[in-house]
Amino acid sequence: MKIAIIGLGLIGGSLGLCLKENKLVSTVYGYDLNKEHEKQALELGLIHELISFKELSKCDVIFIAIPVNAIITVLQKLEKIPKNTTIIELGSTKEQIIKSIPKNLKSQLILAHPMCGTENSGPKAAFKELYKDGVCVICDSEKALVSHRQRAIEILSHIGMRIVFMNSKAHDHHTAIISHLPHAISFALANFVMKEENKKNIVHLAGGSFRGMSRIAKSSPDMWTSIFEQNKENLLNSIELFEQELSYCKQMIEKNDLKALGKWMKKANSLRDIL
Repeated sequence: MKIAIIGLGLIGGSLGLCLKENKLVSTVYGYDLNKEHEKQALELGLIHELISFKELSKCDVIFIAIPVNAIITVLQKLEKIPKNTTIIELGSTKEQIIKSIPKNLKSQLILAHPMCGTENSGPKAAFKELYKDGVCVICDSEKALVSHRQRAIEILSHIGMRIVFMNSKAHDHHTAIISHLPHAISFALANFVMKEENKKNIVHLAGGSFRGMSRIAKSSPDMWTSIFEQNKENLLNSIELFEQELSYCKQMIEKNDLKALGKWMKKANSLRDIL
C-alpha cells in the first residue's frame, strides 16, 4: 500500500513513524503547506518521501491530519480522487465536516478521531508510541463502502488502536464534555494565573496540581480555535453546566458547609475507579 499523510505535525508525523514499520505499507508520503514542516519530517524520518498535492491520486490511502477547518477545505480539493482510494480524516469534530463532504467522496471517506495527543505540536513532537493502546472513534461508518471501512480498520488496528463506533452527533456531544471543555478550562486557568501572578511567583509556587491542569494550555491555538468553532453549541452547553458545578462549590465554601463539600469531593474521587 502507498499511503499519503496530509499534515506532518504531532498526529500526522507520529502516524508516519508507525506506518513506516507496517508490513502492509510500501511507501509513506508526506505533504504539508508548511514547507519547514516538510523539511523536518524528512530529516526526522517521519516519512519516506514528500509528495505534491497533484500526485495524491497515486496513493491507496490518504490520511488528513490537519485542523478541522482545513479538513473541510482539503476535502473539496480531493473531489476527483480515484474511487478506490480510501480517505481517512482525523479531525476532533465531525458534524460540520460531514455536512461539507462532497457527494462523490462519501463512499470512500472514513471519519476517524484518534483519542490521543499531547500539548506539543509540529513534526518534532511526533513519536512512534502515540497511538499504542489508544482509542480511535469511527463515526457514521455505514456511509462508506465496506472495502474502505475494512481497510481503515485494518490500518488503525495495526498501529495499535482500539476501534469504537459512534454517530457523529454523539461524538461531538461527548468530546465537548470529555476533551474540548478541559482544554477551555486549561486555557482559562493559564490566562487567569498569568493575569494575577508574576512570572517569579508562578515559577516558584507552581506545583504538580497547577502544572497538571495547565499542561494542555500549551496546545496549538490554530488547532483548538477551529475545534471550538466547529463544536460551538456543544462546548457552550458544557461550559454552562461546568459553571453550575463550580458555582455549587463556591456556595458550599461561602456557607462553610464542610460536610457537603467533603461529600462532593468524595464523589469526585470515584473517577479514580474509572480511569
